[in-house]
Amino acid sequence: MSKKRGLSLEEKRERILQIFYESQDFFLLKELEKLGPKKGVITQSVKDVVQSLVDDDLVSKDKIGTSVYFWSLPSCAGNQLRNVQRKLESDLQSSKKRFSELVDQCNELKKGREESDEREEALAELKAIELKYNELKDEMGKYADNDPAAFDAMKKAIDIAHGAANRWTDNIFTLRQWCSNNFPEAKEQLEHMYKEVGITDDFDYLELSPAIPLHAVGDQMLEGNP
Repeated sequence: MSKKRGLSLEEKRERILQIFYESQDFFLLKELEKLGPKKGVITQSVKDVVQSLVDDDLVSKDKIGTSVYFWSLPSCAGNQLRNVQRKLESDLQSSKKRFSELVDQCNELKKGREESDEREEALAELKAIELKYNELKDEMGKYADNDPAAFDAMKKAIDIAHGAANRWTDNIFTLRQWCSNNFPEAKEQLEHMYKEVGITDDFDYLELSPAIPLHAVGDQMLEGNP
C-alpha cells in the first residue's frame, strides 16, 4: 500500500483559511494549533502556515493585552484578491505599453539600415578604416618608450627610488653608529654581522648619473649608436 502524500503548503493554507471562514471568529495561535490537525494540518506546521497567510494579508492579527489574536473573514479575503487582481491588470497594461514602445523604437532604428549596395559599401569602408586605425594604434605603441610624458614619469620614479634608497642608507649608518656606541665590546661580532648581510667597507650612498635628454637619445638612435 502506497504511503499517503502529505499536504502541500497551498493546501495547508486553504484548510487553515477554512477554519476562519467557517467560524468567522477570533483565534489564539494555540487554538489554531489544536484545530489544525482536524483539517489535516499537523500542529507543528500551523504557526508557519498562519504566518504565511498574515504575510499575504489573507489573515489579520493584532495584539490585545498580552495575547495575539488572528482572524480572517471571507469578505476581507475577497477584497484582498480583488486588489491583487487590479494590481496585476495594471502591471499587464504597463508591460503591454512598454512592449509597444520598444517595438516602435526598433522599427525606427531599422529605418535607413535596409540592405542595399550603398550600405554594404559604407560598412566595408568603415571596416577598412577600423583596420587602419588599429594598425596605426599598434605602430604608436612601439614608440611608447620614447613618449616624453612616459620619460618624465620614469625619471620622477627613479628620483623617488633614489631618495628612498639613500634614506635607508642613512638609517643604516645611524644604526651602525648607535651599535658601536652602545656595544663597543662587540665590535668584531658586529663587523662580521654587517658583512653577512652585505654591508661591506665600500657601502655608501647612491649617486645618479646625469639624465640624458630625450632628444639626445633619439639622435643616438638615428646615428645607430646604442
